Amino acid sequence: MAYENLLVEKKDGICWITVNRPKVLNSLNPQTVAELRAAFVDAREDAAVRVLILTGAGEKAFVAGADISVLATQTPVAGKEFSRNGQAVVRLLETMGKPSICAINGFALGGGCELAMACSIRLASKNAKMGQPEVKLGIIPGYGGTQRLARLCGKGMAHELNLTGEMITAEEALRIGLVNHVYEAAELLPAAEAMAKKIIEKAPLAVKYTMEATERGLEMPQEEGLFLEATLFGLCCATEDMREGTKAFLEKRAAEFKGR
Repeated sequence: MAYENLLVEKKDGICWITVNRPKVLNSLNPQTVAELRAAFVDAREDAAVRVLILTGAGEKAFVAGADISVLATQTPVAGKEFSRNGQAVVRLLETMGKPSICAINGFALGGGCELAMACSIRLASKNAKMGQPEVKLGIIPGYGGTQRLARLCGKGMAHELNLTGEMITAEEALRIGLVNHVYEAAELLPAAEAMAKKIIEKAPLAVKYTMEATERGLEMPQEEGLFLEATLFGLCCATEDMREGTKAFLEKRAAEFKGR
């Protein structure tokens, strides 16, 4: 499809998705959310895409949150639908079976922070600011912020950020485990690409099953998660990639994975 609010480029196994509304700090209006859904589905179904990189246009923001003019008009029924729709799009990213790297260049607030938290890996520029400021508007996080923040950073930090609505710096986000690494602004996208290429070198099915074991297992009691891990380990043992990977190791050469 033709995107009005996104820039989408596929190259060398990477699908670059850039939220392109810099005049409004890349805020999420309904059309942008719908376009994100379409872009995620397209990347999921495209066998040539191995990793997604999400970022925002301009130097000021990744995504500075939802469009406040849209939020201000919500009724109780419409508000719940608004939240559930956003949650579904964010969950699609989280469970698509392909890794995603969020390159946070500037503000990642509200829905932007929630979108980032659904990515597999988060990288931030030194000028990044992150937070869930919804309580300042009389609402709560609606795209998963009350759930993923606690899972990533612990209940205490989640309460602090969600209840105060305050922003934190990239360095603080790194300290509490909200982002993986912090870079100079000019180094952010190259670092995201370099990490994507490291993942692309690995066996596609092993990457997919590793993600599934982690994402699904976190929602299970540990014993059930371990059973899922063992099951997926067994599936890997039936793949051509496993035979190629172990053979290449023993022959001291680079493996040539086919995703089969």
